[in-house]
Amino acid sequence: MQIPYELILGWRYTRAGRATRRNGFISFISGVSMLGIALGVAALIIVLSVMNGFQKEVRDRMLGVVSHIEIFAANGAALPDLARTLREVRAHPQVLAAAPFIATQALLARGEDMKGVIVRGIDPALEPSVTDLAGGLRNSALTRLLPGEFGIVLGGELARSLGVREGEKVTLVAPSGQVTPAGVVPRLKQMTVVGTFDSGHYEYDASLALVHVDDAARIFRLEGPSGVRVKLRDLHQAREVGAELERSLSGDVVVRDWTRQNRTWFAAVQVEKRMMFIILTLIVAVAAFNLVSTLVMTVTDKRADIAILRTLGASPRSIMGIFVVQGAMVGVIGTLAGLLLGLGVAYNIDVIVPALEQLFHASFLPKDIYLISRMPSEPQQADILPVAVISLVLAFLATLYPSWRASQVNPAEALRYE
Repeated sequence: MQIPYELILGWRYTRAGRATRRNGFISFISGVSMLGIALGVAALIIVLSVMNGFQKEVRDRMLGVVSHIEIFAANGAALPDLARTLREVRAHPQVLAAAPFIATQALLARGEDMKGVIVRGIDPALEPSVTDLAGGLRNSALTRLLPGEFGIVLGGELARSLGVREGEKVTLVAPSGQVTPAGVVPRLKQMTVVGTFDSGHYEYDASLALVHVDDAARIFRLEGPSGVRVKLRDLHQAREVGAELERSLSGDVVVRDWTRQNRTWFAAVQVEKRMMFIILTLIVAVAAFNLVSTLVMTVTDKRADIAILRTLGASPRSIMGIFVVQGAMVGVIGTLAGLLLGLGVAYNIDVIVPALEQLFHASFLPKDIYLISRMPSEPQQADILPVAVISLVLAFLATLYPSWRASQVNPAEALRYE
């Protein structure tokens, strides 16, 4: 098969000028454009991969405490038929496990210190099947949560803020008071701290307290668990499975998945990621449009060649194609180089960052300041493909005007002074 001469000449012009001083500057500018595209593409891939890594890290820590789906009674009271609800939930093919719970807010006091907390009543036997946090506590603190003993497990940050240790007493103040002849007085209950946990998520470590579900029902005067926590085979299917469960479950229940519980945080991350994509795309755009000056200089330098080709019968469209090929080659090579560099760094960032920290004797994410002390990275195809496509499209657009200028060269004028 015969290769079109436009491709051959376009590739030859891309490589030309390296051995001659006349075209050396044009080759240098072309190389700079290619390098700019590569660095822009690499920066986009690395930044988006790191943002994906941080999002996954926070999400995993969050899901270590919260379940994939939570099901509540619509009126906020105890579920009318817990056994039936559990049976219907577990029948769904996407459900791995389900456990009853009670969730409410209260005050926790020790001496003069008082903190608002989220009290979660759990079944120590079933809770490890629905959250990673409880799974890690299975053989320690959870075994000491016995019904009637009124033990409590506190988040590590909450325990430190109250200055309480394992074995000490705290006072739980229920939100609804007790009616007496003297008026409404708060209901208080002495609880024994039987353990602490550190999930790595500050919000929960500073505000969550775990008690036995039977003790929670007695303290808050409920007839039983007020909801069911569910773990799925695929956490990304939580919204779809939640909608199916809401349609299929008997009784008046409310279904809430983990994406809705933390909607504000995930929306903020997506906005930040989108803005970073736009900002870094401008770097690629600047590098791509450097091709305009490169091709304009090339067209000026090759006026005689263009005139000869026109006299030999080349059409304006063919002349335009030659310079489109030249610019497209620069864009393709720069994009491929950027992809290789970006993916190489993104997949090996766990090695590169520690090496840089050791080289410069610095810590980019100090453990005493940041909850996540390592640089995570997760390259995703959904990010990489748009980056490559946008880079190639910008490079192609940058070739159109200089190529059109080349196609308009008058052979007689170009050869007059040759």
